[in-house]
Amino acid sequence: ITSLTGCAAVVANSRGLEGQPATLTPRSGTYQDLLALPPPAGQIYASIYDFRDLTGQYKPAPASTFSTAVTQGAASMLTGALADSGWFIPLERVGLQNLLTERRIIRAEFERFGQPDTLPSLRAASVMLEGGIIAYESNIRTGGAGVEYFGIGTSGQYQVDQVTVNLRAIEISTGKILANVTTTKTIYSRELRAGFYRFIDFSRLLEAEAGYTNNEPVQLAVMAAIEASVIHLVAKGVTAGLWKLREGVQLEGTILDVYLNAPTPLL
Repeated sequence: ITSLTGCAAVVANSRGLEGQPATLTPRSGTYQDLLALPPPAGQIYASIYDFRDLTGQYKPAPASTFSTAVTQGAASMLTGALADSGWFIPLERVGLQNLLTERRIIRAEFERFGQPDTLPSLRAASVMLEGGIIAYESNIRTGGAGVEYFGIGTSGQYQVDQVTVNLRAIEISTGKILANVTTTKTIYSRELRAGFYRFIDFSRLLEAEAGYTNNEPVQLAVMAAIEASVIHLVAKGVTAGLWKLREGVQLEGTILDVYLNAPTPLL
């Protein structure tokens, strides 16, 4: 009876989490690096038409075969990362048809009331950003350990997945690829279990078990990879002379310098 009461308490507490209010999405350290970028000489107008899932991966069984392994909203993540970096001014292109429809409605209103058409033209982009989520690999590394003695035991398992993002900047006038970066983010999943069983009487067996699982959200890993790709894109552009830091700002000692000199780990 005591064990059943304890199980009921655990389940009740887990259900209580459903009543938590909505909060802002938690961000990784990469986002803080993005906000800490040194200021540019001038912001760059950038267009993003799409940033698709190119992996073709679906969630493993028993999940639905129509549920993809990675988010389909990467274009929105990239748009947010560009705006937050302070280096780019993203222009609406994903919903361009909706924007054009609204502009036609405004012009129809001008014509209806006999007013002059004062609607300014859309802003042209300086660069176009292309790319996508190009790889999602599961079970890159797996492992675990456990021990049991006299009916008391504990065990743990872990799994490492990996998502890869590609981002490139294209000069619109010539179609030349100005800079190209590929970033990778690992995704960790952990499981811990503990339990014991023991005969407390000739025909009575006491058994208890508890466990904990922590799965890193895939969409947060994708967001971190996109943010890192934007930082690396800015760094490559600065070193190649494609865009410049604000006058008087030196590259040394900044976040860009850290990313440029960071070693690439071997898998």
